[in-house]
Amino acid sequence: MPHLDTTRLRLPTGTGADIALAGVVLVLVGVAEGQRLGSDWNASTSVIGSWLLAVAVCVALPLHRRHPVAVGWLTVIGTGAYYLLSTVDGPLVLVPIAVLYALAARGRTQASVAMAAVMVIGVGAGVLAGTGDVNGTAVFMLTGWLVAVVALGTMRHGRVAYAEEEARLRATQERLRIARELHDVIGHNMSMIHVQASSALHRMQKDPAQAQEALTAIKQGSKEGLQELRATLGVLRQVDEQAPTAPAPGLSRIDELVSSTARGGLDVRIEESGTTSPLPAAVDLAAYRIIQESLTNAVKHSGARHVAVMIHHGERGLRLSVEDDGRGATRSRHEGGSGITGMTERARALGGTLSAGPGSAGGFLVRGQLPFPDHHEPIGGAVDDQDPAGG
Repeated sequence: MPHLDTTRLRLPTGTGADIALAGVVLVLVGVAEGQRLGSDWNASTSVIGSWLLAVAVCVALPLHRRHPVAVGWLTVIGTGAYYLLSTVDGPLVLVPIAVLYALAARGRTQASVAMAAVMVIGVGAGVLAGTGDVNGTAVFMLTGWLVAVVALGTMRHGRVAYAEEEARLRATQERLRIARELHDVIGHNMSMIHVQASSALHRMQKDPAQAQEALTAIKQGSKEGLQELRATLGVLRQVDEQAPTAPAPGLSRIDELVSSTARGGLDVRIEESGTTSPLPAAVDLAAYRIIQESLTNAVKHSGARHVAVMIHHGERGLRLSVEDDGRGATRSRHEGGSGITGMTERARALGGTLSAGPGSAGGFLVRGQLPFPDHHEPIGGAVDDQDPAGG
């Protein structure tokens, strides 16, 4: 005996569901109208008219997705005319109810409310005229059904709109995150390359040895930048569940960052205080990127020669400060790029704060506070990870 797999049974959706509903309603209307035929199957004009109206309403139902308002009015008016001609209480009213729900679910609330009002007024007028079996109780029940259908459709529209808006927000946040990562990955190395290239061009004729040293630094910096860019793009390309092979940048790699900055002629001093312990992955990455961007800005905009980086490990968070001895707050720092905005967004994403502006003794000062989550898992390789790509 063959086994019936119930998991493969699916109710029709979309146009298929409309056709199925129209077919069922038409069959039920046919059975009800068959009671009006005599033993000789002699159909009167009203019976023929009722049949034609029922067929028109049912045939129009699958078209409501293309012409929702027009089909809605056709089904409402057609159903009303059917009940005026027919003496049986057939199920044709299910068709306009289904159309009203679809209209409300699409956000056409005004049209669906207007059609529901016309249906209630029409039935109420029929009660006052004393037509058929319809009475005040039927009007009350129909009103309740229509209000419920329109309300459910409106709720459905609201939920779909909320889900779409949430999806758009997530996509926007993801684009911003990717843009911020690429900016931080590329910006630092390109800034070092720009400084060294300018130095090489300036010293090419006067001091070939220093020019060659600058070109060597450009070669090394471009290699490291390309490797880090490839690692970042490799993570973005991953579509399976495998974890990335290269560790994420963190404070354990701060020495590499200082070395690359030193090739741009910047003397960086790192001071750490507090109890050093493995950091949450998000805080570790954000701290690294904030320091990286601050050093990049010092090279690009301030003309600084010395930078002091202070890192304090607290029980509930990490405090950072990066201060240089350059020209302070220049116009290009604030208008030339998205570095400070990106640092601020990173801090706020963790519930922290970041400020950037002139230092008390001149130069430029960046201060950030990155709180730890209540329950965090430290990254296992924060202390001794080594990047196989070399940075």
